[in-house]
Amino acid sequence: MPRIAVTSRKALVATAFAGLSLVGGSLLGPARPVQPAPPVSLPGWLAEPTAPPDPVTAAPERIAVFFARLTPAEATGLTIRYPEIVGNLDGAPVALRYAANQARRPSEVAVRQTLVYDDRGDGRIAEVLGDLETAGRVVILIPGSDNELPEFATGHGGVQRRAPGWQARQLFDEVRATGDGARVAVIAWLGYDSPEGVDINAVREDRAAAGAESLRRFVEGLVLDRPDRSIVVIGHSYGSTVAGLAAPQLSGQVSDLIAVGSPGMGVGSRSDLDTTARVWACAAPGDWIRRVPGMRLLGLGHGELPSEPEFGAHLLPCDDVDGHDGYFESTASALPAMAAIATGRAPGDRLAEDRTSDDRAAQPLVLVSGHSPRCPGNDNRRPQRCHPGTENDRSPPRHTDSEGHQPQPRQAAKEGHRPQPRQAVTE
Repeated sequence: MPRIAVTSRKALVATAFAGLSLVGGSLLGPARPVQPAPPVSLPGWLAEPTAPPDPVTAAPERIAVFFARLTPAEATGLTIRYPEIVGNLDGAPVALRYAANQARRPSEVAVRQTLVYDDRGDGRIAEVLGDLETAGRVVILIPGSDNELPEFATGHGGVQRRAPGWQARQLFDEVRATGDGARVAVIAWLGYDSPEGVDINAVREDRAAAGAESLRRFVEGLVLDRPDRSIVVIGHSYGSTVAGLAAPQLSGQVSDLIAVGSPGMGVGSRSDLDTTARVWACAAPGDWIRRVPGMRLLGLGHGELPSEPEFGAHLLPCDDVDGHDGYFESTASALPAMAAIATGRAPGDRLAEDRTSDDRAAQPLVLVSGHSPRCPGNDNRRPQRCHPGTENDRSPPRHTDSEGHQPQPRQAAKEGHRPQPRQAVTE
């Protein structure tokens, strides 16, 4: 039986990992995150008469307080003298970060909204689509392995659909097509050093753990003084491992976590993520990631695949996705599903003004933990609407509680509800 084959494969891999432990030495053991080196201009920054905080250790809240007490001339002066610090400083004003990073990218003809830019090593970058200053919902797209600054817009090996910048544009355009784009910003966030190919770094979680800390600070900066803002985090491939490791420490304003083509989120089940966010996942039938053993042992592996029903995530439609890199193509049903979540709706649910009288008479799409979004009792894995008064009308409402993974008795959902933010982290 298929399950026996999977279990056997896991056993074989576990045996191999155990063998490696005898000779692996420093390759095995807990993740050892390594943060990027501080900028060379740090001593000068700390010596400034305005006494700026240490960008390495200061919380985003303290950074925001510091800039709030500066005069416009003082803030501009720091941005001009230290663009490599201000441009990457979570908690600094968005306009100053844009200006600092644009100054460091003189070869760019078009003005880009760049919130992170570091050209050292493989490089780090985060680009914003939409108006981040006014957005009530922000989507952070985290790419996986084999992503570097030079290929951010063109894709690894020149394959466009692998490019984080292109993927974010695809999602943003899909969001705008719903009519809700004015209140949603999408950020392509390559804010960590991703593994190169399928090497030991891709099997371990050192880089994911470092990325998780950077993501936590980045999100914290986005929600400062914005209790009305909701954050959606999408991780593709190894990027979902970054999101999973960050989940317990992310702001309570993160409403949704989405893992597509995921090798694992660093845990064995959805409940182990320790988050109030709804968790979504899918893996295309032809995605090679489905052959990765869902396990975590001796510092190797990333836990259960979130696309497996046993994990407990809501499953997104992706039966028509082409391979490991096709989740953001316009022909993929996963793309409009992610766009719907980005706007605060359920996958497959249309805007009220777009619905027909038949749509309004039908119950909204229901989501059952651990299963594809479909009507109960229906074997079709594609999203469907369930009609009240039928045998299929036995499911929880579309909006579940903040935990999102346990079916609840039918009750009216409170529109506009968002998770309450956690208290800001201070030093």
